[in-house]
Amino acid sequence: MTERISTIVADSVDVKQRFFAKHTVDVEVGAEIIAGAVKSGGKLLIFGNGGSAADAQHIAGELVNRFLQQRKALPAIALTTDGGVLTCIANGTGFENVFARQMEALGHEGDVCLAISTSGQSANIVVACEQARSQGIKVIGLLGRDGGKVAPLCDLALIVPSDDTQRIQETHNLIGHILCELIESNIFPQ
Repeated sequence: MTERISTIVADSVDVKQRFFAKHTVDVEVGAEIIAGAVKSGGKLLIFGNGGSAADAQHIAGELVNRFLQQRKALPAIALTTDGGVLTCIANGTGFENVFARQMEALGHEGDVCLAISTSGQSANIVVACEQARSQGIKVIGLLGRDGGKVAPLCDLALIVPSDDTQRIQETHNLIGHILCELIESNIFPQ
């Protein structure tokens, strides 16, 4: 068991190091895009499926409440949380529209969306990114594998270089925390 744990930790660290070796500046750019939108009166709309849905909620919570600083709440909405809306859309117009319809209702030009997908292939993520683009909403993708169908729809695609869903999710979590810290310090410099 100890050896297996050491292997898992080493694999996780390796994926993170490979991502940040190429994308440190891109993460900084992502934070600047989001902070700039918030400073201009926009908001962050975050969505994903499964573990990525939980990541969306985690990031929204850190921004709305606080991350490291006691400060004013920041406008971030996880589109994964309203069971009534999600099931109404899924039942009425199809699961592929659960995020796009919310994007249409809640998003405005000047907002930013953060699309989280380990594969980049989920139809509901693709359709939501297309909807965001049609509304003049910037799209940042927090993706894995090769970025899939979502990557070309992004203004900024942060693609974790792995085919292992767990390692991608672990790296997404670290990127999410870094984004929160950078957004917070950009808007509320100390």
